[in-house]
Amino acid sequence: MKNIKLALWAILLGLTGLWLLAVAWPESVTFFSIRGVMVQYSGVMGMGVMSIAMFLALRPRWLEPVLGGLDKSYRLHKWLGIAGLIISVMHWLWAKGPKWMVGWGLLERPQRGPRPEVDSEAVLSWSETIQQLFREQRGFAESVGEWAFYAAAILMILALIKAFPYHWFAKTHQWIAVAYLVLVFHATILVEFSYWSQPVGWVTALLMIAGTVSAVLVLLGRVGASHRVKGSIEALEYHKELRVLETTIKLDNGWPGHQAGQFAFVNFDDKEGRHPFTIASDWNPETRSILFISKALGDYTELLPDHLHVKSAVSVEGPYG
Repeated sequence: MKNIKLALWAILLGLTGLWLLAVAWPESVTFFSIRGVMVQYSGVMGMGVMSIAMFLALRPRWLEPVLGGLDKSYRLHKWLGIAGLIISVMHWLWAKGPKWMVGWGLLERPQRGPRPEVDSEAVLSWSETIQQLFREQRGFAESVGEWAFYAAAILMILALIKAFPYHWFAKTHQWIAVAYLVLVFHATILVEFSYWSQPVGWVTALLMIAGTVSAVLVLLGRVGASHRVKGSIEALEYHKELRVLETTIKLDNGWPGHQAGQFAFVNFDDKEGRHPFTIASDWNPETRSILFISKALGDYTELLPDHLHVKSAVSVEGPYG
């Protein structure tokens, strides 16, 4: 737990520190000047934590020793998701709230100065060309980003509701990746252009690239694909009085071995998808068998004794932990 708490604070403070090195504070402190600063800060922070959360969704095994196991990695993923939701709501309120307040007559819109004249015959540098292109896309980026925020917020809130069925959670949660990809476009266009030439921009770009690759892999169903091995159910033993099911699976070649206490994701049915189960046996390469013990704690595990059959094909991903 200590490691993931340190990781969370390191991420939040690290991104804040990089942003503070880059921010250009307004000469005159007004509500609207502070609004511009806070929109940028919340935008950088939101994309940073969401990008790392998206990367953790890949279940990178090399991070397990650092964070203390996949269960801790998932907890950090959850914390970053909650942080991303809170920061995104703040970003949305800073962006939209003042406009509402102007419409309600509670604030007066500041007078804009004259726009600089553009010499159509001037030769622009590559950075000026990109900046002009980004400026032309601002309206579209704001619009799609707003709708992506609404979609992501709903999906994240559903993920936090314990009563939400797991199979629906598994199906809907991956669509956050679509909203994330839209938000990457939104952020790329709307982040203060000067940030891209500074450390905060380099780190943000690196995180969004990692997040984009992760989101694509999530949508393609490739998470954990290299750690999956096919097998078949070898034996089933149900202890009715305890509501406990022992499932022994014989694995095909390719399983790296495991220890009791680790866990794996098992796919008994493509419609239900993969579910995590604790491994209850040590690995024996001669038998290539793996034992899972599951207790009926929900709709899915409650129905397993009736739905599983000896010799049925399964897929096992892992081991983790």
